Amino acid sequence: MSSFEIIGGKSLSGTITPQGSKNEALQVISACLLTSEKVEIKNVPEITDVLNLIKLLKTIGVKVKKKNTNHFIFQAKNIDKNYFKKENFKKLSSKIRGSIMIMGPLVSREGQAQVLTPGGDKIGRRPLDIHFKGLENLGAKVKIEKNNIYKVVGKKLIGKNMLLEEASVTATANIIMASTLAKGITEIYNAACEPYIQQLCKMLNSMGAKINGIGTNLIKIEGVKSLSGTSHNILPDMIEIGSWIGLAVMTQSNLIIKKCSINNLGIILDVFKKLGVKIKTKNDNIIIKKQKTHEIQTFMNGSILTISDAPWPGFTPDLISIILVLATQAKGSILIHQKMFESRLFFVDKIIDMGAKIILCDPHRATVVGINREYPLKGTTMSSPDIRAGIALLIAALSAKGKSIIYNINQIDRGYEKIVERLQKIGANIKRI
Repeated sequence: MSSFEIIGGKSLSGTITPQGSKNEALQVISACLLTSEKVEIKNVPEITDVLNLIKLLKTIGVKVKKKNTNHFIFQAKNIDKNYFKKENFKKLSSKIRGSIMIMGPLVSREGQAQVLTPGGDKIGRRPLDIHFKGLENLGAKVKIEKNNIYKVVGKKLIGKNMLLEEASVTATANIIMASTLAKGITEIYNAACEPYIQQLCKMLNSMGAKINGIGTNLIKIEGVKSLSGTSHNILPDMIEIGSWIGLAVMTQSNLIIKKCSINNLGIILDVFKKLGVKIKTKNDNIIIKKQKTHEIQTFMNGSILTISDAPWPGFTPDLISIILVLATQAKGSILIHQKMFESRLFFVDKIIDMGAKIILCDPHRATVVGINREYPLKGTTMSSPDIRAGIALLIAALSAKGKSIIYNINQIDRGYEKIVERLQKIGANIKRI
């Protein structure tokens, strides 16, 4: 199994362009199952999670043509009714959580779907109940068969008003896709409203769907009889953008992050500014200049700053690990509160081994006492537990003094495209071994 060897403590410089959004890609590619016509998608990140989903669609019968780098054409003209019996389907489903996203489109168009318990990051409990309850609200029947196969049957989906127990992004996407071809009107209250969901809705509308309330937590879908093909461009990945901001500050580098779609970043830049990061924007680019120090703000009454994750438009949980690592070299202290997943902070022992001052209060909270660059982190050997912890460990290693080895890097490859080559271009001393 491959690993990364990093010689850290080196300033970087240059420009880097974020890849297309991983989370959006998994949704809009799955939406191709809703039509028999061609769907052209640009800025597709060629990372293992997305490529595995594309392979999964091929086992279902979708024709896939790669037009250029990051540019694909999909056509789901003929769906293989027995796809779930294929060994390759089972193998690919177990690798990615995004495999659950095919359920809504298949039930809506074909009247049934069979999916396996999906794979993905092991970051805590991530139940599928909201997905299934949403489809049951539309009239589908769900039962568990042998070998963890969920069979969902809904020959005639009927629109309905529903209130989601949780603003789950993937469940919202699944229910929206299922509702587009359902009879009547569906209203989803407490819907997720992340840019990923907004992009999915805009793409579906361009295919002939009738979706209103885009960008709010109350989405209304009027079912149509069929959808046509379309062309869609995926937004830049906001998590990558946040990762590169963290990298630039931790390595005291001059970095330009290009084509960021800044209007779709929500409060992300504001949160980095609370940690003392100086950010300039110009022509949709983010400019980070070398900072000797960065100081964590306090609340207005002088109490310690707390950064916590929340559903959009709150701060995304996928960047909590970056904020935590960034705080280790800051001046001041901060409480990190990871509310949504109880295992996301279990990588901090590795950062502590590198010399950081972190107190893990419980599975959801960690207090970081910034060392104000009194000494650099030191290189070490570690293993990546998931995508977001993996990139945080990589950033820590690139800022650390000495050599670091990171194992289990397939987790990082799941979310970051050609990361070694891109980092080498801005001066990082990293190689795959």
